[in-house]
Amino acid sequence: MKYIIGTRGSRLALRQCEIISELLKGKYPDIELEIRTIKTTGNKIKDAPLAKIGGKGLFVKEIDEAVVRGEVDFAVHSMKDVPTEMLDELEIVSIPKREEINDALISRDGLLLEELPEGAVVGTSSIRRKAQLTAHRPDLKIRDVRGNVDTRIAKVEKGQYDAIIMAKAGLKRLGFEKHITQVLPTEIFKPSVGQGAIAVIARRDFSGLEHLRAINHRESMLRILAERTLLKVLGGGCQVPVGVETKIDKNLQISAAVISPDGKKKIVVTEEGDPKNAEEIGRSAGEILLENGTDIILTDK
Repeated sequence: MKYIIGTRGSRLALRQCEIISELLKGKYPDIELEIRTIKTTGNKIKDAPLAKIGGKGLFVKEIDEAVVRGEVDFAVHSMKDVPTEMLDELEIVSIPKREEINDALISRDGLLLEELPEGAVVGTSSIRRKAQLTAHRPDLKIRDVRGNVDTRIAKVEKGQYDAIIMAKAGLKRLGFEKHITQVLPTEIFKPSVGQGAIAVIARRDFSGLEHLRAINHRESMLRILAERTLLKVLGGGCQVPVGVETKIDKNLQISAAVISPDGKKKIVVTEEGDPKNAEEIGRSAGEILLENGTDIILTDK
């Protein structure tokens, strides 16, 4: 059997495809896999903040459309780039075991976030990170930064930024852990929905669904289901300024925070329950956020 994987052409996207390929070959040694890169709108527009050009969904749109047309058999995405509203023909078939969800700081002089001098320039294009950073260190200057992982790190080394904030998972997958100055605590920097997870997306009628489902990690899928349901309740866009952390011990626990862009308003919720009710837990947490005034923050951003 042979399958064609659709993906972006970035180093991280290709590395994630390698991870999926290794998992599939581990289950099915005779499987043949071809990686086909597809240029997305998000890759073509590199000089504007994501929030202004339509959000992270722009990194998956063309690839998902290629899956629907049958040009590729399935797609591999960073889970946090996948909008809650997907094309009707598609589904998230599997999510391998999730990586660490924390954000990480990379600073030019090896300074921790608390040690950065007043007025230091920190790069991030995430409205969630901007809000959390403003709440924690309102004296810092926050500037948008785009580009691949290595491009962003180079901008710090060249002095264009004093520091940048990125997801630890991506840095780890590319072997850039040595550049991490500080792993940021989730108590202050709650991750984005789906951070650290890889999504495998295919048509609902794809003949190879059983092969893709064989590499699914049930716990990771349940956590993602809770997080994405919460995000959908809040409005569904990837640009909603919400941070979410989920854990499964005996129960599934979800903790979420919505912070206003100026960092002055913060609404937090924590819910838990049986993991099999992941969707209901996420929905309940989202509804509580709305009841507590999150809709005011979202419409006022």
